[in-house]
Amino acid sequence: MSRLVLERLAEPRLQFGLNQALEDPRDGLTLFGPLDEGKTFGVRPAVIGTAAGIQRFWSWVARIQRPIDDGRFSRPPFPGFQAAFGVPFGQKALFEVVLDNEELIDACRIEDRHQRVHRVVRLYADEIRVATKDEAQADVWFVVVPDEVYVSCRPESVVPKDVRRTTGATLGRGISKRLIAAPGLFEELNVDAIPYKYQPHFHNQLKALLLDVGVSTQIIRESTIAPGDFLNAVGHPRRTVGLPSEIAWNLCTAAFYKSGARPWKLSNVRPGVCYLGIVFKRDELSGDGRWSSCGAQMFLDSGDGLVFKGAGGPWYSETNNSFHLDERAARRLVATAVSEYRSRVGHPPSELFVHGKTRFNAEEWRGFTSGASESTDYVVGVRIRLAEDLRIYRRGRHAVLRGLAYVRDERTAFLWANGFIPGLQTYPGREVPKALLVDVCRGEANIQRVMEDVLALTKLNYNACIYGDGQPVTLRFANAVGEILTAGPVGGAPTPFKLYI
Repeated sequence: MSRLVLERLAEPRLQFGLNQALEDPRDGLTLFGPLDEGKTFGVRPAVIGTAAGIQRFWSWVARIQRPIDDGRFSRPPFPGFQAAFGVPFGQKALFEVVLDNEELIDACRIEDRHQRVHRVVRLYADEIRVATKDEAQADVWFVVVPDEVYVSCRPESVVPKDVRRTTGATLGRGISKRLIAAPGLFEELNVDAIPYKYQPHFHNQLKALLLDVGVSTQIIRESTIAPGDFLNAVGHPRRTVGLPSEIAWNLCTAAFYKSGARPWKLSNVRPGVCYLGIVFKRDELSGDGRWSSCGAQMFLDSGDGLVFKGAGGPWYSETNNSFHLDERAARRLVATAVSEYRSRVGHPPSELFVHGKTRFNAEEWRGFTSGASESTDYVVGVRIRLAEDLRIYRRGRHAVLRGLAYVRDERTAFLWANGFIPGLQTYPGREVPKALLVDVCRGEANIQRVMEDVLALTKLNYNACIYGDGQPVTLRFANAVGEILTAGPVGGAPTPFKLYI
């Protein structure tokens, strides 16, 4: 019987303030502060929600001014916002918008999901858009939503019969799609069709509607920041949420990043390296099952992230359930990324790694390489996906170690980005860890270096202050970014990654 020969990669380190490097972002922020100093006045919040939701938000803001210790070795205590990030978190909103609770809940009960989600989103988005016309601007808008919004404004949500209500607009999806493609003579019918331009998903539709005004938002459920206010019949919180320190770390790190400052970056990253994650999403409103939008998430060696929207086209194949660009679209997408890299850094990337969930075919690879131009030393295509056909187990009660790898050949390896973390004495997961199948499908690169890069990119998720994610950031948000790109009429100009998470 053959035996697997496993190796363990060194845990990537992150760089913080004072040019110091550590493995755990929470330790680094506590000891040395963030990589960027942040604005002198700190984070200036704006908040929108119901009166009760806003009150819960300010109670939470008061708590994060002080240390929060849950008494768990695996959960480093939160030292307080200013102690961690070196700048204050404003305790007074630049804008505070109170929504009518009855109107909001009434909108959540509209029977048609497209009309329901669009109506709820517009209650928030219209108020935020009005505020953006003011000369003073908030750094982050905190969108505080009741649990009813979360429950009723997802793609598969159904309103219970005893509370649902109908509206006068009953065009239906088919007629609305035709009116979107070719507006009719009656303006009121065209208006009724507008909700069907968007995917019925609150988070993604709100992000899409605010992209053109460049507003950073942080969506928070009321029960996340105040679980004790929502109890079941036996007096326990209705939802299982993270520990208070965990919630503080995650939300505060996201707020600091969305305010325009980097909390950390990869330490000892190779200068000139650029990572590009390819994103696809089928456009359900097109009438063509193959028609899809394409986008790219670009991450520089500095830690900055950008999102590009590429050309729409018949990229989806039902035969093999995969997406592929033609040569022209692939060339334009990569050329845009390289041009934006050059404008920010002053020269093109010396190394360009293109990450995707499927292997790149010959046509799109010709486009990628020609779009990168001769000034880029080499371009490498890497397929990354969860491996469903390999599991390894460890004797005892602990999961396998994070960072384990099995190199199958010079182009393919299995990498466990999830697993037991000795420094924390825990595995922050519930299921048996799955490996990532890392496949150098185009170009030439050392598989060891590729795995090290992938593992390092699991530590660039600024939306959660955790030791390491289970996927590289180039693909971690691929589905969400794809949804936002198709959630509404979004332009193609490069936009900051922070607007999507």
